[in-house]
Amino acid sequence: MRDDDIILLREPILTVAERCYLPQILDGVRTTLRHMYNRKKREQTVTQYPEQKRELRLDNYRGVHRLNKDPDGRVACVACFMCSTACPAHCIHIEAGESPWPDREKYPVKFDIDELRCIYCGMCEEACPCDAIELTPHFELVGGSRQEMIFDKEKLLHVFDETKALKPRKNPAVTDYGLTGGQSKTVARPNAEPKV
Repeated sequence: MRDDDIILLREPILTVAERCYLPQILDGVRTTLRHMYNRKKREQTVTQYPEQKRELRLDNYRGVHRLNKDPDGRVACVACFMCSTACPAHCIHIEAGESPWPDREKYPVKFDIDELRCIYCGMCEEACPCDAIELTPHFELVGGSRQEMIFDKEKLLHVFDETKALKPRKNPAVTDYGLTGGQSKTVARPNAEPKV
């Protein structure tokens, strides 16, 4: 190793004020006072909740969950367990049963989401192949006990009824599963034999 490659670092000599962090403290106090007494900035950022409410971007806001219904009014979930598998907080619990309808094999007999444990990341919504679970613009979530905050299938379907006008279901045509009433798309695979 050459002497040119060695860099000597010397410890900076601090003044008494710098050793007590006085300049940094005064900088922070100055910033706080500037924000506190800037009326124009405060009027732009402060909302007097609950009298005033901010406008939400409904297309991507992640609030309370809902279970979507298909056009026939049935639960759209096919109990594939993709949402509970993708959930990093492990707050979704599903029990599947044999479907009474001929267009699918399974449906959720029990579907619970622990809203207190959820981190509202949206992974369940992204993982769902049939657009059955969705995060809504609802954010005013209150409960008197932990048990009230565990949303079962009926409560999740009730949230759908309340929010379907705010955020309509997308009805993906790619997966279809016979739930959307639309035509499912078929993808041509190379070397696939034609069906007769």
